[in-house]
Amino acid sequence: MHTPELATESPMSRWRPAMTLDAQRLVIEGSETALLEAIGSGADLRIYTEFRHEEHIEPGSDRQDLVREAADFRVTYLLDDRWCAGIISLRQPVDIPFGFGPRPSMSFFLYNQNGQQALARMHLDEKPASGQPGPSTPKSPMNMPKYHTHEAWDELTNAPSQNFDYDFDIYRFCVHNVWRQVYAHDEKGLPTEGSLDNLVEAFAQGAEVKIGIRNLCNDLGQTPMDHEVFVHLGSCYYYTDSKLFLGCSHPVVRVAPAIPMRYQSSAWDCGWLMPRTDGFVAKLLYSPYTLQSEKSEGHYAMRWFVNGQ
Repeated sequence: MHTPELATESPMSRWRPAMTLDAQRLVIEGSETALLEAIGSGADLRIYTEFRHEEHIEPGSDRQDLVREAADFRVTYLLDDRWCAGIISLRQPVDIPFGFGPRPSMSFFLYNQNGQQALARMHLDEKPASGQPGPSTPKSPMNMPKYHTHEAWDELTNAPSQNFDYDFDIYRFCVHNVWRQVYAHDEKGLPTEGSLDNLVEAFAQGAEVKIGIRNLCNDLGQTPMDHEVFVHLGSCYYYTDSKLFLGCSHPVVRVAPAIPMRYQSSAWDCGWLMPRTDGFVAKLLYSPYTLQSEKSEGHYAMRWFVNGQ
């Protein structure tokens, strides 16, 4: 029986480490430049870490496993073309290895390129808040000397957040460079690079689409900063007569742009976007404090990527 040869795997199809940090968050492999170039090219991001169960999950436990984690950062940021960060946008808190945490919430972990971390929660159980938004007292968890809380916000609201470091044994920033930019336009929809026809052709063949939106979050911060937010699109549509392409995004977490990125009171939200190739973006955004949604719109410069496999 003839055994067919396996197709040669394209280098673009592999996940690869762009940069690795040690426990002191010093670069030991790869480079910041390699990571920045990958994120700026629309690459997907997963971050691999290692920690001890009895140090990070259950202080003082007899379970002394080394735990390896790889997390999916579905929303990525490029700031001022010199800094990047990723946000976990789909995570419920878990009590590993047993099940889920005590309160259902979205756990929006944020990792900067230097290993500095942050966490914002949006509780989903409708438990009434007992406090108002504002600064809170930073508290590191008891018996966790590797956990260093720098700032805390909104502790008694529906949306507590904190900025912290945890001394993982290793941080490996892995990227998946399967995306190629096929089209770009300014905030008025005027083409700047590529071809709308290439985007439409790839979409019609079933290619996944990702969007990079320029300066999406400047309304959240007091000091605007040039930045780009990358998020996958789910359903996409093309109007053949008017030659208008549009898509519905996966969940996006918006954070006031800064270097490093961090959570602060009333400086983040989450929701969905509907970008179009004429520069228009419809936004359905939820207040993390009230869980109430609000519709808005704007015009932005955008880059459109398709899965190049």
